[in-house]
Amino acid sequence: MPSAADREYAQRRDFGQQVRAIRKSQGLSQEQLAHLADLDRSYMGGIERGERNVSLDNIHRIARALGTTPAAFFPQPESGAGEKGARLSTCPVKK
Repeated sequence: MPSAADREYAQRRDFGQQVRAIRKSQGLSQEQLAHLADLDRSYMGGIERGERNVSLDNIHRIARALGTTPAAFFPQPESGAGEKGARLSTCPVKK
């Protein structure tokens, strides 16, 4: 069974991979995204590698810079995952 630290790293890594995929799909470099989100490029690289525990404020900054919502960075619940997961995936995001 994975340790709590392993699970937390996996969550950060998965988040970072989503950020990277969306960034690349828009043709942006890490430096460009960092500039748009008003973050340091090395910090952005750490996020994408799963090395940083990103604050909610910075998640929103990155989402705005990419023209998306924070939900885009998190996997959607699988069908049959239950009503709670479905409710969470449809919560509106204030801007």
